[in-house]
Amino acid sequence: MKKLTLLLSIMAFSLLSFFGKKTDPLKTSIHQFKAKTIEGTDFDFSTLKGKKVLIVNTASECGFTPQYKQLEEVYKKYKDKNFTIIGFPANNFGHQEPGSNAEIKTFCTKNYGVTFQMMEKVSVKGDDMCEIYKWITDKGKNGVMSSSVKWNFQKYLIDENGYLVDSVGPNKSPDCSKIINWIEGKK
Repeated sequence: MKKLTLLLSIMAFSLLSFFGKKTDPLKTSIHQFKAKTIEGTDFDFSTLKGKKVLIVNTASECGFTPQYKQLEEVYKKYKDKNFTIIGFPANNFGHQEPGSNAEIKTFCTKNYGVTFQMMEKVSVKGDDMCEIYKWITDKGKNGVMSSSVKWNFQKYLIDENGYLVDSVGPNKSPDCSKIINWIEGKK
């Protein structure tokens, strides 16, 4: 009887472990992804381990485009404090990012002095949505929440372990109290 109880306990533990790993979406993080930078080089998100990351979809011809200025200011203030920003240009809303990667990079540098990491132009919604945005918008993949990207300059907060924490709408400035308090570790 003791052997049967032990065997059943081991089997139950094994099944829980097996299914727990399959259904525990928090086991996935942004660190599993690779993408191309705006210059066309490979970028491995695992290099961001230990950093808070603000992910933002951008556009050069949007009413929110001046947010590049605040993004750069926040990046410069906190980049040496285990924080970074990753911008993903996207043409999903009102065709407000029509340029090539080279044109987008020139625009960002010339007009806003952007030094934070910009990625190649991607799609952040629809059938051609890029893998990172599939993860970031699907609770079944990120383990926290489902969302849809509402417009250009929607922001996603990723913690030091690569897990999604929250999102901030496009109409909120990158230097709003919610984002700054999160970066600084305040509640």
